[in-house]
Amino acid sequence: MSELHLPNRIRQLAASQPSAPAVTAEGTTLTYAEFDSYTNKVATALTTLATSPGRRCTAPHGSARRGGIRRLREGRARLHPHQLAAQPDEIAWIAADAQLGVLIVEADFADAARAVADALPDVRVIVVGEAALDGARSWDEMVASGGDTDPGLGDDPETAVLQLYTSGTTGRPKGVVAVHRNLYNVPENFELYEFGDNSVSLNALPLFHIAGSGWTSTCLSAGLHLVLLAEMKPALVAQAIARFGVTHAFLVPSAIGMLLELPDLADHDLSSLQVIAYGASPITPTMLARTMDTLKCRLVQRYGMTETMGALTALRADDHDPHGARTYLLRSAGTPLPGTEVQIRDIITSEPLPQGATGEIVSRSRNNVSGYWRRDAETAALYTADGFLRTGDAGHIDEDGYLFVTDRVKDMIITGGENVYPVEVEAVLAEHPAVAEVAVVGLPDERWGEAVTAVVRLVDGAQRPTEAELVAFTTERLASYKKPQRIHIVGELPRNASGKILKRALRDTLGSPKGAS
Repeated sequence: MSELHLPNRIRQLAASQPSAPAVTAEGTTLTYAEFDSYTNKVATALTTLATSPGRRCTAPHGSARRGGIRRLREGRARLHPHQLAAQPDEIAWIAADAQLGVLIVEADFADAARAVADALPDVRVIVVGEAALDGARSWDEMVASGGDTDPGLGDDPETAVLQLYTSGTTGRPKGVVAVHRNLYNVPENFELYEFGDNSVSLNALPLFHIAGSGWTSTCLSAGLHLVLLAEMKPALVAQAIARFGVTHAFLVPSAIGMLLELPDLADHDLSSLQVIAYGASPITPTMLARTMDTLKCRLVQRYGMTETMGALTALRADDHDPHGARTYLLRSAGTPLPGTEVQIRDIITSEPLPQGATGEIVSRSRNNVSGYWRRDAETAALYTADGFLRTGDAGHIDEDGYLFVTDRVKDMIITGGENVYPVEVEAVLAEHPAVAEVAVVGLPDERWGEAVTAVVRLVDGAQRPTEAELVAFTTERLASYKKPQRIHIVGELPRNASGKILKRALRDTLGSPKGAS
């Protein structure tokens, strides 16, 4: 199957459709022939920098978009994208953990690059743009030093090619190492997105997240025209759809919500949009129905995680039925993708559970990574004895084979001896007309052990409901022990760079006296 690894797929497309547009970023479009030639230069130039086996190259998502270096053909140079807009101490920690040899950075992130250079004095710094960095080399100079001859590498399915760091919502980020086999795109999966001969895809997600890097890999493997945005701003998304005739996009739920709330959304021609793929965090049925009604497009959900290098299951477009008899499926994550096994196991014993029972979701697939970078204990805990990857998510599978993700195992709330999964409470509160977003966490409580606590962001301009009104709204929809015991109304919910709500931050803030509202 090596002929369909991404490097070889780009080679094929450069030969079969050389003049077709491949990538558009920051006003520049490269055809597949030009993209192949450009990445040859990047790969050969990096080869001269990767002078020792395993030398690691890191690129913040901005320069990765501009340079088109998502595809590396040198097996000794491992691409490691990360977010340099984080705090300097976190940047330095990740850089040291990854043992970086090469850092590719945009000029806007010069201060962050200095932090990395301070932590790793021997790191080679490549700057995209103009920046005063001592000892740094320019991106254009580096690319010019490369040759246009195909280095012919990237065939070994077990060669490490990409290292992503987990979002760190529960502690220090962990490096997840992917090999070519993990990133292989099964052509059967392209049918899921209903791609056509003239499809144009949009990626506004950061490439340091599996949603962004995975969508990029999928679209390039399918031979599409891929439009990359440097940042996810709803106005830029709407403008790009109208300008380029975008037919397909991958958006996280928070991005979909921001797009729907765009004041001048109706002024943009979004009629070309056919399919939105979404994932990376939960979405409520209310939001799904509103998206389909407003944007008049089809939706496809992907459920997965960094450690699975993309999706395990998918809720296909035909399963999205917001106003029909199958509305209940909007709460589902769909069915397993080809070549993927999904089971429900007992959280403690790892024994398989019967149909309909709730437990931990586990999976087995060649897309699963072998483990974490330099984390032997965490790697051992990641897998069951028979080779299934523990997702850390709770859920069940119904009689038709549809997976329902209940919540993160660690986010489950135990109140008065009863188990409460936050996503169930969130789905109910999200139906209130004044609620734009909601996150539910468990906070310490002397009487109940944990108190079900909802943190709510209101719709702009909505009349502010009282706490009692919101609790009453849940009375007929939830069992008594599941109803929120506390409700906090906030102006903004904390998120990481990939759009996930940081529930740990909410627990830390609201669990202290300063967190009371």
